[in-house]
Order: sequence, then structure tokens, then C-alpha cells
Amino acid sequence: MPINALCDYVVFVVLGICLCTGYVIKNSLDFIPNKYIPLIMLFIGVIANVAFQHSISAEIVLAGMITGLTSTGMHEAFRNLIENGSNNSKGNNNDNNATNNHNSNNNIDKK
Repeated sequence: MPINALCDYVVFVVLGICLCTGYVIKNSLDFIPNKYIPLIMLFIGVIANVAFQHSISAEIVLAGMITGLTSTGMHEAFRNLIENGSNNSKGNNNDNNATNNHNSNNNIDKK
């Protein structure tokens, strides 16, 4: 099944609810281990999607499950993007400093 087929099952309102709820659980509720957050988001996604659709079927449950789990993946992707972006900007400064130090050492040797 191509990944584009899964996109048809993502409900963006439920995704936003799951993202916000997962963020609060991860950052505020220390008594819940991080390994349970995807499971909690799966159930919240199903409950929220059933509530919005006002009915229950296998497709609605599946869409809620996929949306809830997508929220945990999106959180990780954004976190990695932000962490790698800040590391790359720091890395570039260190590379420039190393180049500048190397050039100043060459100037000292020439004197």
C-alpha cells in the first residue's frame, strides 16, 4: 500500500487534538512513561474521530488510529528537524572557527 493511500485516512482536526494532547502528556505528566504515548494517542484518535463523525465503522476507527499514530510521528519528525537544524548552525560556526584558527596559525608561522 503506497503511503499516499494512508494520507486519505488522516483527519486534520483529530491530528491537531492528538498533537496537543501528546505534547501535554510528554512535557507535563511525568508519571506516564513516554513508551505509552503512542498507545494513548491511538485511543484518543479513535475516540475523537468517532465523536466527529457521529458514527462508528471500521474505516472511521482505522482513520482515528492512523491519525493518532501520525501525530506521534509528526512530533518526532519536527523535534529531529529542530534539533538537527540547531546542531547544523552550531557546527558551521565551529567549522568557521577552526578555519580561522588554522589561517591565523599559518600567519604566525610566516612571521
